[in-house]
Parts: sequence; C-alpha cells; structure tokens
Amino acid sequence: MSTATDQTSILAPARLTRRATLGLGGLLAAPALAQPRFPDRPIRLVFPWPSGGSADAQIRGMCETAGRVLGQPIVIDSRPGVAGTLGPQQVAAQARPDGYTLTIMHHTVMRWPFMTRTPRWHPVDDFTHIIGLAGWLFGTVVKADSRFGTWQQVVEEARANPEKLTFGATGAGSSPHLTMVEIQEKLGIQLTHVPYRGGAEAMTATLGGHVDMVSDSAAWAPFIDSGEMRALHVWSPERSPRFPAVPTLKDLGVDLVSVAPYGISGPKGMDPAIAARLHEAFKEGLFEPANAAIRARFDLQLAYFDPAGYTRYVTEQTARERALVQRLGISVDG
Repeated sequence: MSTATDQTSILAPARLTRRATLGLGGLLAAPALAQPRFPDRPIRLVFPWPSGGSADAQIRGMCETAGRVLGQPIVIDSRPGVAGTLGPQQVAAQARPDGYTLTIMHHTVMRWPFMTRTPRWHPVDDFTHIIGLAGWLFGTVVKADSRFGTWQQVVEEARANPEKLTFGATGAGSSPHLTMVEIQEKLGIQLTHVPYRGGAEAMTATLGGHVDMVSDSAAWAPFIDSGEMRALHVWSPERSPRFPAVPTLKDLGVDLVSVAPYGISGPKGMDPAIAARLHEAFKEGLFEPANAAIRARFDLQLAYFDPAGYTRYVTEQTARERALVQRLGISVDG
C-alpha cells in the first residue's frame, strides 16, 4: 500500500460531514452524560460490633449528618463476630468498590491476619481508607460491690492464684484482650480471658457476677456514673477529665497506653473522587457540635485523618500490630 493511501486512510475522518461529526460527538459524550450522581441510593455501613456501645452512638450521630450532606441515608448494618472482623472481612471480599458499601476499620482488623495461618484480607492492600475518626477511653472496671477496691488488690490475688480471676473483653485478638495480655506480661500475672461479642455483653456479665471484671472501652462510663460499677484504671496517656480520680496504667507503674483509633474504609479500588466526597460528608458529621457532645459523653478521643493520612496511619499501625502479635506469639488457630 502506498504512502498516499496511508495518508488518505489516516485523514479520512476529517472528511466527515458536519452532520456526521455532530452525531459522533453526541455518541462520544453520551457515557459522560450517563454517569449517575454519587450517591443516587442509600449507602450501607457495615458496623462490626453489636449496637449500643460508644462507637455505635458516635457513628450513628455522625452518619445522620453525613447522610444529609450526601442526600442519601447511610444505613448501619450491624454484623458482629470474630472479634469485630467479620463485617470488614465481608466488605473486603464481597463488596463492589462503588462507594455504596463501607465498613469500620479498627486495630483488630489490622492485627488479625497475622494471628492466623490463613489470612483472608490485608489491612492495607484490600481496603480504601477514607477517614480516621476517634479512639476509645479503655479501662478495667468491676461491680461497685466487688471485693476489689484497687487494681493492686487484683494483682496480689492474681499472683497468689494464677488464672483464677476472670476478665470479660471482646473476642480473642481484640484490642482490649491483647492490651490485657500485655498488662499481665508486664506484671507477671495470669488472668483468664472470657470473650464476648461486644462491650454490652461484657458489661452485663460483669454486673451479673459471671466474671470478676471487664476490660473494654468506656461503654462502662454510664455505669460508673450510676454507681453500679467502679473503675480500677484507664489506659489513656493522661487521666480522664470525667474520672480524674481513676489512675492510668502509668500511674500504677505499667508503661503502657492504648486508645486504638478507628475509622471508615471501603473495599480496594474505590474511585478517589468518591472517597473524597464520602470523606467530606463524614468530616462534617464528625466535627459538628452534636457529635463532639457524644464523644465527650463516652470519652472518645478525636483522631481525625484525611484519606492520605488515614492510609499512612493504617499502614504504620499494621506493621506495629504484626510485630506485637509475633512478639506475644498470639494465634487464633489453636
């Protein structure tokens, strides 16, 4: 084929009539015009713990505002189980990356893959990280009429009777569980962990006398206020303004801090523009006065990150969680 023929073939589209060109332009523009506005239907947020806890209250309040900003409701789908990892695992494995299915990212999700021989997700690679939200005030509490008036009394009895005393906490490998493992390691004591699906169940068990104490987030705060429970210590860097008489672990000579911030993530491969829109809506809900009041009520510590910052945080924390699990030799495989 000659050079002239090649040039004619290449230049042929330029000879299209004006009518044909307009028609072709309409066809080319059609996909862009057909793009639906996001969101055009409700968004599902898979919540990994039972309803009724402090994070549940904070998330629901925030999502009410975010839903108004987005123009679509955000439906909370509570799917507890496997120490709060069942819901995130399902989102990572099954959800389309279209922004309509999200979940809560937390430290146990970052930790769990390194506690099993058959990991089903990777905390960094299998998610799109959208926003960091808040961290908990953790602590250990007992019934108001417990024989333990101080943490030191617990330590003394535990040393005299290894594994006799029990503490309730969310499932094996959760942040409350592993922090208690670290506390025992530092003090040279042995307690028996009784796992529960969530904080509400653990509180009920403690109040019913089924376990000696509960170690969890400040879902126990209302019970302290009502006089039904008493706090032995908190795990924050400083004493809680709400409970200034309660010592921190550091006050008790245990060099350990645990607040375990959580956030919102979606499945991997989300459009950055959609992730950014979701982030802005959640951010508006997070920083509104009503949500700040909920955080203050439950002593939740603000831990805001934008998408890039939250991705960095999850990446760095995942490395720390992996090192902790390997050091402690924690496994859920039996």
